[in-house]
Amino acid sequence: MRARRSAKLAATTDRTARSLRSLERTASTSRVLNLLAIAAHNVGRQDWTDRPLFRNRVLNASMILKHRLRPDETYVFDDYRTSATKIIIPFERSDLALGGQSFFVGQRGWMDLLREACADSRALDHDLTVLRLLDGLPSLDPFLLREHLRRHNHHVAPCYFAISTADLEAMHGYVALQVDELVKLACARMGQGAFTARLVEALLSTDIDERLEPLRATLMLEGQEFSEGVFSWKGFLYYKWMLTVLQPQLAAVAREIGTLTISGPRDLETGQYLDLARERIKRAILAQRGEIDRALRAYDRAFEGLTQRGDPAAFRRFLLDAPQQFLSLGEKVGQVSHIASFWRYRFPTSRLAMVMVDEAIDIFQDFEGYLGEQLAI
Repeated sequence: MRARRSAKLAATTDRTARSLRSLERTASTSRVLNLLAIAAHNVGRQDWTDRPLFRNRVLNASMILKHRLRPDETYVFDDYRTSATKIIIPFERSDLALGGQSFFVGQRGWMDLLREACADSRALDHDLTVLRLLDGLPSLDPFLLREHLRRHNHHVAPCYFAISTADLEAMHGYVALQVDELVKLACARMGQGAFTARLVEALLSTDIDERLEPLRATLMLEGQEFSEGVFSWKGFLYYKWMLTVLQPQLAAVAREIGTLTISGPRDLETGQYLDLARERIKRAILAQRGEIDRALRAYDRAFEGLTQRGDPAAFRRFLLDAPQQFLSLGEKVGQVSHIASFWRYRFPTSRLAMVMVDEAIDIFQDFEGYLGEQLAI
């Protein structure tokens, strides 16, 4: 009974669980996988029934978050970390204001908490495997998520790979500018008037319908290939939009790491590590941003071939091959997004940022873990 009471107490006092309704409205795609909303929107649909993400019904109507750990949350882990994968299971699906039970993947005793919350005596081996796959990702963006699951032979319904409402609203104007040239080309071929807004809404939707017919005719794709092509195109537009958001944030992080005041006594070896780590991390952030930019420029070249040279074949081939790039691209974007969001969470303003030696070491080592590949360059 003590474990049960402890779990309920932790859930009722959890600040994130108390604001589930706000989280549902404002969460970013890369941070939150809202399985509760997916279940509500797709109940009765055959693909959602036949190819669920989790086989346990309670878990398949939960919320999964990439969560920045607060100081009072780190004690539940045996190792140091700045973020974790959080599971929130609402007490009442129809009223999120009542909160929910929450715990982290990998915290001490988390599998017992999961089994208790799911109220299921059957084996959860499949769902535990999927949770560990999600926990191994730097973000939950749908393009990285789908490719990662497919690489591990988990083929789930397309409805699990939607972009959040908050991000859709933020992306709309950006995507409209990006597809303007294609709209002109499609209109010329189909003899239709301007339909940019309708095309953007259809492109960002999880469903493929007649609104995308001009695009299908332009690319000369049919059936599953067209669905795959649209998903890939949406992925590159999402990552391009993310980069425009991240660029100023990453520039600020690189600058502020250089000016961060580190207080407290240190020996020579520690001082040398801190000085060298600052420079390594600054260089690695810029290098990672450059790698992302280069990958996205490959999309730009293929798209220009379609819109400026009238070559749909090259763009079609690019889109069909694109999912192979999402794993690397999504991981890189997720890594720098974590660094940017954690830095601003820990240091809300850029003025007089100060930290003690031990915490500076923890932060730098965490960042170096995310940027390991770039640190070797």
